[in-house]
Amino acid sequence: MKTALVCGAGGFIGGHLVRQLKSQGFWVRGVDLKFNEFSETEADDFVIGDLRNQEVCDRVIDRRFDEVYQLAADMGGAGYIFTGEHDADIMHNSATINLNIADRCHKRNIKRVFYSSSACMYPAYNQEDPDNPNCAEESAYPAAPDSEYGWEKLFSERLFLAYNRNHGMQNRVARYHNIFGPQGTWRGGKEKAPAAVCRKIATASSGDAIEIWGDGSQTRSFLYVDECVEGTILLTRSAFSGPVNIGSEEMVTINQLVDLVADIAGKRVEKNHIDGPLGVRGRNSDNRLIEEKLGWRPSQPLRAGLERTYEWIEQQVMRNAA
Repeated sequence: MKTALVCGAGGFIGGHLVRQLKSQGFWVRGVDLKFNEFSETEADDFVIGDLRNQEVCDRVIDRRFDEVYQLAADMGGAGYIFTGEHDADIMHNSATINLNIADRCHKRNIKRVFYSSSACMYPAYNQEDPDNPNCAEESAYPAAPDSEYGWEKLFSERLFLAYNRNHGMQNRVARYHNIFGPQGTWRGGKEKAPAAVCRKIATASSGDAIEIWGDGSQTRSFLYVDECVEGTILLTRSAFSGPVNIGSEEMVTINQLVDLVADIAGKRVEKNHIDGPLGVRGRNSDNRLIEEKLGWRPSQPLRAGLERTYEWIEQQVMRNAA
């Protein structure tokens, strides 16, 4: 039986990844600071532990796993990573985890670690035009991410690829673009735009106004979590190291995202545009490289994923109101 370790298994993407690996017959160990908030873990073994601590890493990586998925990080939505109030924690916590995981996996002779980077590492100067952002993989340099979160992701990409060159590992790096879906954070300040919009509309009555940060003309693309997991596993088992984008090319403005969710909910809402952390003006996944190397592209439209996500968040809202 093949074995896998999922770091960050108590999180949103990690929980979905554990479930998919189990369906493929893997023995899976998960590790996180917490269990998943919304569902029971399907991991065969789940360790509550802080991967900043080397002793925890030693205890968790106690054997040679066939695949290691390193998703553990200090992260959140725009309300967390773009205010500047958490920069030191974000950089210290995530970099420490990645340094520990890379070193411990090398010393256990684990050859293949998947590292989840982020589109936030792309230069801000290429994302000023909301209609024409440039997120091709080769556009990463000269480096100028718009946040310390992005700088840490860029450093850690280079860390795992350096272990490939210097230690004969076969690590894989993907840059995630705004992953969303059920069983993700939907309130509390760390939620991302699709979840925040779904929550606001689920709690609104038809005709109400909901708050939107900025003028709403900033653009993004959003990828449903099942497709993210599919691309992640495909890259991990491929002969291509990356970095490569895993995202959707269906770009929408935030105003369009609101209108789409409102239509799914069957509600009419007004938009109250307020000041707030925004990030770059435009961002869209460029999937040419991943399609060339792996033959992968998303298979479903944004609306399909939003319908499932809205239904789930509406259930959470109703449950919490009861």
